[in-house]
Amino acid sequence: MTSATGHRDGYVPFPEAAAREYRGAGYWTGRTLGDLLRDTARNRPHRPAVLSDAGTRTYAELDAAADRMAHGLLALGIAPGDRVIVQLPNIPEFATALFGVLRAGIIPVLTLPAHRRAEIEHLAALSEAVAYLIPDRLGDFDYRELATTVRQAVPSLRHVLVAGDPDQGSGATAGFLALDSVAREGDSLPEVDPSDIAVMLVSGGTTGLPKLIARTHDDYVYNATASAAVCELTPDDVYLTTLPAAHNFPLACPGILGTIATGGAVAFTLDPSPEAAFAAIERHRVSVTGVVPPLAQLWSAAVDWEDADLSSLRLLQVGGARLAEVNAREVEPALECTLQQVFGMAEGLLNYTRLDDDKELVYTTQGRPLSPADELRVVDADGNDVAEGEEGELLTRGPYTLRGYYRAPEHNARAFTADGFYRSGDLVRQLPSGHLVVSGRIKDVINRGGENISCDELEEHLLAHPAVRHAAAVGLPDASLGEKACVVLVVTGELPTLGEIKVFLTERGLATYKLPDLIRRADALPITAVGKIDKKALRASHS
Repeated sequence: MTSATGHRDGYVPFPEAAAREYRGAGYWTGRTLGDLLRDTARNRPHRPAVLSDAGTRTYAELDAAADRMAHGLLALGIAPGDRVIVQLPNIPEFATALFGVLRAGIIPVLTLPAHRRAEIEHLAALSEAVAYLIPDRLGDFDYRELATTVRQAVPSLRHVLVAGDPDQGSGATAGFLALDSVAREGDSLPEVDPSDIAVMLVSGGTTGLPKLIARTHDDYVYNATASAAVCELTPDDVYLTTLPAAHNFPLACPGILGTIATGGAVAFTLDPSPEAAFAAIERHRVSVTGVVPPLAQLWSAAVDWEDADLSSLRLLQVGGARLAEVNAREVEPALECTLQQVFGMAEGLLNYTRLDDDKELVYTTQGRPLSPADELRVVDADGNDVAEGEEGELLTRGPYTLRGYYRAPEHNARAFTADGFYRSGDLVRQLPSGHLVVSGRIKDVINRGGENISCDELEEHLLAHPAVRHAAAVGLPDASLGEKACVVLVVTGELPTLGEIKVFLTERGLATYKLPDLIRRADALPITAVGKIDKKALRASHS
């Protein structure tokens, strides 16, 4: 079988000269993501690959299960190059499904369990997805109901595959299949081109609805394996997937993929609370995991009341948002492990503090670039490079940083320079050592506990409320979350309560993590000299 090519419509490839350079320098090795599992299974077949309460799955078992899943997906008529929405939580089936999809040459669109109708319909339509992989339910949320709605709205969506019970009992889920019933034996699998799209990640959404980030096998294998090297992973390491597995951070920094490439074991937890996560660390002898700053703070405090053996934990990665220095200094004494600050983006560039860095750099910076081939510029508002150590916007390009979002030409014209540098929107200072200090964002986005909330998207939904005439969303400082979401509304009549606004936004299909924390009323919104809403003034007046 050969890979379909329609999925490349709207994909922005690396320039050929850059691709030659990255191959020649050894950053791109011609391996696919499926090869990471295949190679380890060949060399270490009886080593544990996935750990769970239900037992251990070895590399040989995971490798065979991935092949059977790949054959089953292809037998359904899902072709190489087709896109499938994957919205699975932190369960062992995530690994089997992911590698099965990859082995078949199918492209997973990796969405988060917290996404709801607004995001999933948009991403399914944008990617022209033909299948949707879901759990039956998680907590009190039934994903089968969501899938029923999405299937009605997106004509390309032919298959819904459910980890768990596919039958909701209402008749609406007719045609849904149990994910574990799909697997079957087969002969040959498609040959996958390492320069082709491997996965599609979802952007944090800085302007409007989220964008799709197409990562190739070449660049994402490098992303995962180079990260594993920086973290000094070995086959004896156990990585706990604490954050949602579809996030770039727990997936490939080094995460699941880097651990698989190294021959370590992967464990999953659905609950990142200290009680559940500490129990998982003790049970599976976890040595490495990654969290966002609010969790790092909570875990550091929780050792005073949680009685668990955390002695196996050697490395705690903290990323997703800037970790305040005061909190960074608390981690190592509390958890008795090494702290690693991580600053990166699903679009590519990753920065890590190194395990042998001076402690002051670990506590006060967000790391230095992963790759010798990462190119960084720090520029002022006019695009001119600032002097060393001065604050400016971070621009970057390199062997694992995208050259354009998928099917987003208008946005790409703004998000990338003419010579291919990605405008990150992050305000940074770069030290002589190469380490970055992140000071803020220039894009209109709220970073709430490591999750990016697009102010444009939230405001668009708010303006659909019949009482709302004007709306502005801003991030306000918060000691626990980093930022909390505040909405300032100009309304006709009574100001809706926060609870009423949350219900309204939820009914519009907005993800729970995007709901506001605070609501304020204004007679009018402040305007800048060029006629835009003055967010700086709003933040100052409502902090």
